[in-house]
Amino acid sequence: MMNLKDKKILITGATGGIGNSLVKKFTDYGSKVVATGTNEKKLINLKEKFPSVIAEKFNLSEHEKIEEFIENINKQLDGIDILINNAGITLDDLAIRLTQEKWKKVLDINLTSTFLMCKFAIKKMLKKRYGKIINITSIVGHTGNLGQANYASSKAGVIAFSKSLAIEYAKKNINVNCVSPGFIKTEMTDKINEDFKKILISKIPSGDLGTGEDVSNCVAFLASDMAKYINGETIHVNGGMYMS
Repeated sequence: MMNLKDKKILITGATGGIGNSLVKKFTDYGSKVVATGTNEKKLINLKEKFPSVIAEKFNLSEHEKIEEFIENINKQLDGIDILINNAGITLDDLAIRLTQEKWKKVLDINLTSTFLMCKFAIKKMLKKRYGKIINITSIVGHTGNLGQANYASSKAGVIAFSKSLAIEYAKKNINVNCVSPGFIKTEMTDKINEDFKKILISKIPSGDLGTGEDVSNCVAFLASDMAKYINGETIHVNGGMYMS
C-alpha cells in the first residue's frame, strides 16, 4: 500500500541517526536511494550497510554547485520522485553572544540550501507532473530554544517556505510537507548529561525519547501515495511534547 518500490529518492544528511533510519526505511521498501553527506567515512559505512544505495559526498554550503548536483542525480536515477531534506547543523550560543558568522552559517545550510535543493528538484518533477518533498524541521522551530535563535529561525523558515511551495505546485501534483521531530535518540542526545536528560524526558508526555524509526515511518507515509491529499502540513513526531 505504501507504493514506494522503485521510487527514486534523494536524501540529504543521510549519515546521521535520523538519516540512517530514512535510508534503511526506503531501501526496505525497495526504493532507489541516493544518500548524501559530508563525512566520507560515514558514507562508506552507509554503503556497506546498504549496498543498493548510491552514496554521494556533497557539501550543501556550496550553493553554486547545487543545480549541477541535482542535474547529475537526475541523470543517475533517470528522474527524482522524492526529495527529503534532512541535512542540518547547529551552532549554539545565547543571542547576545551569537556572531553573524554563526547566524549566517546555520541559515545558509538549514534554510538556503533547502530552498535551492527544492528549487532545482521541482524543475525535474514538473516534467513528470509528479513529486514529493519532505523537509525535516524541528520542534524548536515552533517553540524556540535557549541558545538556538539561529537554529530555531532556520527551522521556522523551512516550515513557512514549505507552505508556500505547497501552494505553488499543488496543481502540478507535487506535494510538499514537513516532519518536525522532537528529541530523538541519536549520537547527539547520547552525549547529553544524564541528569539533564531526565529533566528533558520528564517534559515528554510519552515518557521517553523518540527513535529514528519513529521519524522515518512518518516520512515514508508522506512520501507514499497514501498521503496524496496531504499538502503544506507539518507532522509532529515528539511524543506529545509540543502539540500545535
